[in-house]
Amino acid sequence: MGLFAEAPREVRLHALLDYSRRLPELPPWLAANPEVMERVHECQTPFSLAVEISSGDAVHLYFQVPAESPTVRGYAGILHEALDGAQAPEILEVPSDFYMRMGLEEAVSSLRLRGMGAIVARLKDQVRAGLESSSGVMT
Repeated sequence: MGLFAEAPREVRLHALLDYSRRLPELPPWLAANPEVMERVHECQTPFSLAVEISSGDAVHLYFQVPAESPTVRGYAGILHEALDGAQAPEILEVPSDFYMRMGLEEAVSSLRLRGMGAIVARLKDQVRAGLESSSGVMT
C-alpha cells in the first residue's frame, strides 16, 4: 500500500486501470446465476460481490463490475489480487478505510470513496456470515 500511496496521482490512476484489466471474469457457474451475488447499493457503479469460503477458511472473492467503470473495477482488482485465497481472519482484519491509506482520495471522488468503504464492509459481512454457515457461497 505504501508504494501505491507514494506514487504520483497519474501513476495511481494508471495502476487502477491496470488492475481493472486484471480483474478475473466470473466463473461460468456464477455468471449464469448473477442473482446470487449481493449488490452494493452504496456504490454508484453497479457492483456485486460474492465470497466462497473453503473448508480451510480460505476465501475466494467474486466481483461483478462493468468495464465502463475502470476506477471501481480497478479497486475490485486490487481487492481481488490482495485478498483472494486469504484466510477469513486476515480479511476481517483489513482496515475499513484501507483505500485511504492507498492515497485514493486524491484520485477518485468522495462519492466513490464512500462506495469503496461499503464494498469492504459488505465483503467482511459476507465473510463473517460464511464463517457462521457451512453453505459455501455467501451473498
